[in-house]
Amino acid sequence: MNTLFDQFAEAHSQKNGYKLAQTLSPVAPPDDPHRLMAVWRSTNSHSVKGDIKHFIKSSTSHRRKMSHDETTGWVEVYTSYWKAIAEILAGESGKSTWTKVYEAWKELTSVLIRGYNSHGFEAWTIPSLYMVGKYLRLFAIKSDEERQAKTFDTGPGASLISDDFDPETDKQLQAPLEESRKWGIYFVINLLFKTYFKLNSASLSRTILKTLAVYNDKGDMPPLEMFPKSQRVTFKFYEGVLLFLEENYNKRGNYATKTLSVNPTTNIRRQNTIRTRIKSGNLQAFDKALQDGEAEFVKRRIYLTLERGRDIALRNLLRKVFIAGGFDEPKEGETTPVRRTRIPVAEFQAAVSMGSGHMVDPDEVECMLANMIYKELMKGYIARERGIVVLSKKGAFPGTGL
Repeated sequence: MNTLFDQFAEAHSQKNGYKLAQTLSPVAPPDDPHRLMAVWRSTNSHSVKGDIKHFIKSSTSHRRKMSHDETTGWVEVYTSYWKAIAEILAGESGKSTWTKVYEAWKELTSVLIRGYNSHGFEAWTIPSLYMVGKYLRLFAIKSDEERQAKTFDTGPGASLISDDFDPETDKQLQAPLEESRKWGIYFVINLLFKTYFKLNSASLSRTILKTLAVYNDKGDMPPLEMFPKSQRVTFKFYEGVLLFLEENYNKRGNYATKTLSVNPTTNIRRQNTIRTRIKSGNLQAFDKALQDGEAEFVKRRIYLTLERGRDIALRNLLRKVFIAGGFDEPKEGETTPVRRTRIPVAEFQAAVSMGSGHMVDPDEVECMLANMIYKELMKGYIARERGIVVLSKKGAFPGTGL
């Protein structure tokens, strides 16, 4: 245990939150594979709290001073950590279960949060919550798989974490921005997104966005650009998925662009291929790109989201037909050219057939056009008796400049 608290004291003296977080990891470091066992064997359930208090005081005595209140808080945290380690090690030998590990880790999470609310833990220690919150979710998944339950049991854990990051708690309102725990809010939001998507509870995710929007409108939150790139990308990804589920395509496109611009990984480049197909209106190429990446997209729970991009691809294809139609003959006295707005359904049929790689029935094309108009991706109406589509002279394709 000496090694553990030497690292704790070093992290505390340097105000290094990420180094502190490593002391709360449930996984032993590669260079010290027996650390968890060593920590567990260094004390027992009767004297663990007293021993930890002794180790913390002795390791920090010649370093940065720690108040009595803060010391008490960390003693509680590492006592809970020791108990959680005991369950993890017992599980490895078949004497415990993932459910017991999850319950012990949930208690650790609760005690750590209490440290911020009651024992004055500073903002630089927030990465320790990242570590604990991450494994709370993972242990909940293991527990759920073990019990083969139909419901996913991270709800209590997710609520436990989210309660700590209300920017309007009294202490948060009083704390200077540089000392505020608000700097951890996007990590927690992203963790909640992952949890709620596992629960298939999009409504809970939307509640998060609405609450966050209120805080942003009040000016209570630092700008998103000031947070780490990894947190920004993850947040924009989930926010974009939610917008797509709401069929808010125009705004979703902006979020997709921002996400792609800061995260050019292999998987994102694959999505970028789909994005290119959407912009070009190439339906056949879009379908192939979606099929090629289906396994990966399903794994990442974004297949249905990307599939809905076909509406945008179709919209862009129909827009090309509108552009290719050129302009009407100018009437007497007109100086500004006006685009042709009465377009035969047959022209749209030809474009859709070419884009799809096969002949599409006229009735099916009319159905597609009606769907575009219903979703407000096109403005106009279908005159079936004349076999034409009459488009709006202003904003025929909203959000595209035409």
